[in-house]
Parts: sequence; C-alpha cells; structure tokens
Amino acid sequence: MTPQIRADTLFVDEARNIFRVLVDTPVGDPLAVGAVSGATLIARLPKIWVGYLLGFATLLGEVIAVARNPELAKGGDISSIPLEIYLPTFVAVVYWLVCVHRYHVVLANVPGWKHPISPARAVWFHFIPVYVVYWVFRWPAAIADFVNQRLHAPVMNKWTVGTMFFASLLCRLFVDSALSVAMLFFACTYISGFLQRALAAPAASQA
Repeated sequence: MTPQIRADTLFVDEARNIFRVLVDTPVGDPLAVGAVSGATLIARLPKIWVGYLLGFATLLGEVIAVARNPELAKGGDISSIPLEIYLPTFVAVVYWLVCVHRYHVVLANVPGWKHPISPARAVWFHFIPVYVVYWVFRWPAAIADFVNQRLHAPVMNKWTVGTMFFASLLCRLFVDSALSVAMLFFACTYISGFLQRALAAPAASQA
C-alpha cells in the first residue's frame, strides 16, 4: 500500500530519494485521494506576495549596506557581499525554489493531466551548472503546454517566463540583487495568473 504524501510537503519526502530525481517517477497524490477540484488546486498555488516582500527586504538591505559603506554605490570592492544584501537575497532564492516545487506539486495532481516534470526534478535541476540556463526555459514551457491545452488556445508564451528568469540571473550578477529578486517573482506572478485561469476552467474543457 503506497503511503500518501501531504499537500504541504516541499522537500522532505522527496529528499529521501534524492539520487533518483533524474528518473521520471510518479510523485504520488499530495493533495487528496481521488479527484481534486480546481479551487483546491488554485488555493495550493504559492503565495507570490511573500517573494515581493523578500524583494523589498533585499532593497532595504542594500540601502543599509550603502549607508554603512558608501563605496558600494560607486561600484567599488564587492568581492565580499554585505550580509544585509546576501541574507534576504538567499532567502528569496530559496523561497523561489519553494514556489517552483509547489507549481509542480499542483500540476502533478490535476485530474487527467500527466505532467512531464516531477517537483523534485523541477527544483534540483537548477543546481546543475550550465544546464540551469536550459532548465529555466524548460520547466516554464511545460507549464505553458498545460495552460494552452487546458484553455484550448496558445495564450501563454513558452519563452516569456524563461527569458525573465534568465534576465533575473544576469541582473543578480551584474546589476542589482533587489531588482533580480523582483524579476523572479514577477515571472511567478505571470505563471500563477495563467495557472489560475487554466485550473478554473470547467472540467468539460479538458482534453
């Protein structure tokens, strides 16, 4: 008898099989036994406002860091990132990965839909050097496939989200951490908006 996985599981259960994440395997039914309503799935989408709050915290950290060391604003020595900037940025990236995981948990439980990417793979593949550049385009494209099929129209562009994520990565490296965090969660807002529309669509509209 297969044990159920709770809806609020994020990394713990799947970490037990961390070395098996490269294999396409069922992710179980973390929401309920039997069919799950669209409203229930929508309620399980990640809370994007938390990400924007972390983006504001990162901006506040930048202000504090510059106030303590004005040379930072002049593009001086940045070999050591101030804790005021590093900590909120790190927490924001971790929460972004939580959001990525939650999107895939929700999609794994859409009745009649077999999502090609498991929640664990969606997260851990971001840690593969170089491959991550491809991956930030791949998993959003899979979500777009679901949305477009569910709504019977090409309403969600497959490249938009990946482009925003890639731009966020470049922004973090060369421009500004707070703006990078804001871009991450702006892209998540785009994803959540289309997923809400798709999940709210009548069951009769499913293929």
